[in-house]
Amino acid sequence: MPKVLDKDGFKFFFYSGDGVEPIHVHISKGKADGKIWLEPEINEEYLEEFKAQEKAQIRKIVSTNKDYFIQKWHEYFAND
Repeated sequence: MPKVLDKDGFKFFFYSGDGVEPIHVHISKGKADGKIWLEPEINEEYLEEFKAQEKAQIRKIVSTNKDYFIQKWHEYFAND
């Protein structure tokens, strides 16, 4: 499970088996977790147990780092 970013207590990562799915990132903080698709556009799959303010933070972080996440996805899954 490669972690690609740790920001404001949120951990952004991929699961090693994710390479067969469209590009996305998982998010966790404590018991809360989520999944956001990055292509063809940013779209939430789920954000469970996050407070409204945390969801807003996550959206901003994902939007700001979308290109970085996509780059890390290609770097990690290029070897699959």
